[in-house]
Amino acid sequence: MKNALANLENHAKGQRETESPVKPQESQHETMHAIVWKGSKSVEWAEVPKPELSDPRDVLIMITATTICGSDLHLYSGNIPTMEEGDILGHEFMGYVTEVGGQVTKVKKYDRVVVAFNIACGTCDWCKRKEFSGCQVTNPSILQKDTYGQRTCAIFGYSHLTGGVPGGQSEYVRVPFADTNCLVLPSSIPDEVGLFLSDVIPTAYWGTEMAEVKKGDVVGVWGLGPVGLLVCKWALIRGAKMVVGIDCVKERLAIAENKLGIKTINFKEQNPVEVLNNWFPTGIDCGIECSGFEYPSTFRHKIEMALGMESDTADILTEIITSVRCFGKVSILGVYIGECNHFPIGAVMEKGLTLRGGQSPTQRYWDVCLDFIKSGAMDPSFIVTTRGTLKDAPELYEKFYKHEEGIVKVFLRPDPEDMTTKAEVAGH
Repeated sequence: MKNALANLENHAKGQRETESPVKPQESQHETMHAIVWKGSKSVEWAEVPKPELSDPRDVLIMITATTICGSDLHLYSGNIPTMEEGDILGHEFMGYVTEVGGQVTKVKKYDRVVVAFNIACGTCDWCKRKEFSGCQVTNPSILQKDTYGQRTCAIFGYSHLTGGVPGGQSEYVRVPFADTNCLVLPSSIPDEVGLFLSDVIPTAYWGTEMAEVKKGDVVGVWGLGPVGLLVCKWALIRGAKMVVGIDCVKERLAIAENKLGIKTINFKEQNPVEVLNNWFPTGIDCGIECSGFEYPSTFRHKIEMALGMESDTADILTEIITSVRCFGKVSILGVYIGECNHFPIGAVMEKGLTLRGGQSPTQRYWDVCLDFIKSGAMDPSFIVTTRGTLKDAPELYEKFYKHEEGIVKVFLRPDPEDMTTKAEVAGH
């Protein structure tokens, strides 16, 4: 089988020009610290040049909070193609605006902002339709277009397939198209809540939108990482009659049971399809995938992935498609990058399933997510299990990857000795 992504590392195809430069100008005199990718299972806290504004629509942000996302582990493992040594990681971050480009109108110096992980221009046809993650302006990757047929938006800190844009596990970040990609946060929202408007809160909401979760539905959620747990929360908010979470990490299962009050299945101990079929003989209404491409469970997919015969496994998707009722909904939030074998296309067709997937058009859902946060209905702070500084990140990456110490979500601050205090930045 020819795998469209098998030879990515050996077939670089260059970049096109974008309307705004992808990489920021770098200071010749000032430096900062950042977490950089060094290779498979290797990241480093390093001194790098500080970014500068590259376009009049940019702002520069001093980071006050960032995180290690579950999807960052795909980068850490070395299984996302087109990573380059020295790439700055991180796509969930917030901070204070320290410099503002001359054409920025909605964001001003000293504003406290959270930044969308997906970089949108705000003016192309996709952005006008609020399909921000489909923006055709910000990602220069010719390779992505050749691989997928069309390119998608650039993403902070997430490989050169999605733009090669430096990320937010750093002390400073340059944000292009700031009026579209920055949300000014009310002072009443603490960092441990506001930070997650960058990705996991709207991404989880998007997962329930794609699955069309409504009052009275039975919803299955495969993968109880931060996104999966918040998908469960959103499903409950939307009126689901029952939510079932599937995972094998005991700490995640405990959070789902104790914090959310939902049913769970440990797939190391029970077969999810058999359990769900016993509980719901006609099938569940919605199945939402929050794990991604790296987790084969059957022997044939383990062998085929090991031999390079496929880049992604269909094991979890097969479980979901089998478990969902006729005319049910399947939503894919986990990261998939290429091709998988043995995909049950017959079941999708014969059962009349709706199957949707994609990166969240984050900016579209900021207002609705903010409303639920302000009302108290959505408080994502329960997903934070681990706190540290940027300097701790290499150790925390390793522990997170190995499922040690019950890590579900990591909340990071820059190291105090390297960071200008909030008082200095906000003392205007």
